[in-house]
Amino acid sequence: MAILQVRDIDDRLYSLLRDRARLENRSISQEVVTILEAYLANPAMHSANPTRDFLSLTGSWEDNRSSAEIVQEIRRMRKNSRRFEDADVLFD
Repeated sequence: MAILQVRDIDDRLYSLLRDRARLENRSISQEVVTILEAYLANPAMHSANPTRDFLSLTGSWEDNRSSAEIVQEIRRMRKNSRRFEDADVLFD
């Protein structure tokens, strides 16, 4: 069986690992192996391109118009409001 040694682990991370191992009634080594097995057992769960996956969730769209045309439309759609002109009024 192979031996894996990890050096220079952050104290906070080691403390979290130790606490998790204690909760699971395992040694720290056993807990590390369990975590690695769980992570590596399902490669589909871990994306090859997390940026692309994130962008697919953001509601981005495709548009054939140039940015100048989009900005022009946004400005055209705006309406002037006098809602906040009264400086003495706290609420509408």
